[in-house]
Amino acid sequence: MSTQHRPAWVTVVCTAVAVACGLGMAAQARVNGELATRIENGPLAAFISFGTGLIIMIVAMAFSPAGRAGVGRVAASIRERSIPWFWILGGLGGAYLILSQGLVAATLGVALFSVGVVAGQTLSALVIDRRGLGSMAPKPITALRVIGALLALGAVIFAGSSQLHGDFPVWMLLLPFSAGIGIAWQQAFNGQIREVSGSAVTASFGNFVVGTLALGIATLVASPWNGWPDSLPLDPVVYLGGPIGVMFIVCGAIVVRYIGVLLLGLGMIAGQLLGSLVLDIVVPAAGHELGIPTIVSTIVTLVAVSLTALGGRPARAR
Repeated sequence: MSTQHRPAWVTVVCTAVAVACGLGMAAQARVNGELATRIENGPLAAFISFGTGLIIMIVAMAFSPAGRAGVGRVAASIRERSIPWFWILGGLGGAYLILSQGLVAATLGVALFSVGVVAGQTLSALVIDRRGLGSMAPKPITALRVIGALLALGAVIFAGSSQLHGDFPVWMLLLPFSAGIGIAWQQAFNGQIREVSGSAVTASFGNFVVGTLALGIATLVASPWNGWPDSLPLDPVVYLGGPIGVMFIVCGAIVVRYIGVLLLGLGMIAGQLLGSLVLDIVVPAAGHELGIPTIVSTIVTLVAVSLTALGGRPARAR
């Protein structure tokens, strides 16, 4: 589908899907955080989350002829060198983000960690959109897109302004910043694998295979320090992180082609803030009080998403 004649409603619908993905990410963060707290092992909780998502994708592949055929098409394209082999490693971005949370989020604070991630994600997304990738035509860096990105970053800073502090090694900021860069490339790579395979199931399956393997290795490496839980929680709610992850990985792989990496990322950020706001109202967590900064930041981010969508002037397809 040429970006030159794309109807406006496509951008609106795909942006709404991106925001919905962000809502899911906010819920997943709450669920995964609760699981990590109960078993006192962050890497293992992340592995369980990715692992349950992988189980779902294995079942989906069993019932999806298009998904299985897509694996063959991706493998053939890599053999023929029509696509780079590293496009299949998008799942490392999500795995690295979760590991970074476990390593430095407690020291930096959630607010400063989020600022680092958003900064890396928006900067990387601008670069990817400007250059284009595979079937994604380049998008110009317009004033509205830059303003939208800066507004989103400012909104995240304002949302956590009361939690920001400077008592930490400066190098720690490199982890969330690089994790944000990884998330942008994950979204771009997943979108391209979906294009090559012709199936979002194929792209998501590969994402969960790679992420689960990476987190399994990380869990084993960290086991001498973290140990192993005596038992796992019986509450099924704490295992919903994987199913939720399947939802936003699949949807993201589908819509990134139409709206680009920057708008997808900003939509997800807006959804996360909106989801956090709703969760704080409906099921407030201990120590998380709903405040004016959260409400204002959510509104500003939604405005940023709108400006970015308006600033995305179509470029000619390759």
